[in-house]
Amino acid sequence: MSHQTIRKAVFLVAGLGTRFLPATKAMPKELLPVIDKPVIQYAVEEALEAGITELVFVTGRTKRAIEDHFDANPELERALIEKGKTEIADMVRNIVPPHARCIFVRQAEPLGTGHAVLCAEPVIGREPFAVFLPDDIILGDHGAMIDLVREYEMNPASILSVIEVARKNIDKYGIIKPGSTPGSVAGMVEKPSHEDAPSSLASIGRYVLEGEVFDHLRTLKPGHGGEIVLTDAINQRAQMGRVRSVTLDGHRYDCGDKFGYLEAILDFALAHPEFGPDFLDAIKSRVKAAG
Repeated sequence: MSHQTIRKAVFLVAGLGTRFLPATKAMPKELLPVIDKPVIQYAVEEALEAGITELVFVTGRTKRAIEDHFDANPELERALIEKGKTEIADMVRNIVPPHARCIFVRQAEPLGTGHAVLCAEPVIGREPFAVFLPDDIILGDHGAMIDLVREYEMNPASILSVIEVARKNIDKYGIIKPGSTPGSVAGMVEKPSHEDAPSSLASIGRYVLEGEVFDHLRTLKPGHGGEIVLTDAINQRAQMGRVRSVTLDGHRYDCGDKFGYLEAILDFALAHPEFGPDFLDAIKSRVKAAG
């Protein structure tokens, strides 16, 4: 079966980040650092790893700093080179490699994840595309998106990355109703109660969606929280037999949550090739002192 290559990704970065106030009063939450990279950069690198070359950011009016982060900065690069810091200059220059391009689309009002994705339709058209909720970052041998793209190439459909969650946390996620065959999805519900949840398999912030999803998004009525919810459109696609799931290979951190953000900093620091061992020693010494 012939199908199109996944070459475009949509990053939903219009949220206000109120859980991190006052830190996010003047700085987008997506630029909060995990070691030496902002949260959004981990998502972009994951997209590039999966072969995606067009990066579409759906932003809000307070997110200009995200554009600046991914834009060229000749003055900074020149200053670094003059000081002999050529490696750092190359790193800054190649945050987005030459073969990729960034496109910024404004979401005028915060009307939900489904509405944010719909804002990208003029750029996406009818192509299949990836969606990233950058609050989620992945630690593992590779990112989640490369597995979703591979699954799409074998079985073209909308593809979700899923994890098993504790029953007490079910009402925080979009939960899938597994289909009759392995990996198939029969339905999806946004933040159900523990009693009403069709499973404990939760969709995280990584998706491959078919262009037809825009037809559903345009006609959706407000759902959970009075917003246009992406889960509701995916549910409609699932009922048509057009959704599959892939279990995440790696560990997911919710950096939109303070504790999840702290966990990410801890584990990424321990995994860092330069100072991971020293960081572990520092933790051990503090645990010993506290014990």
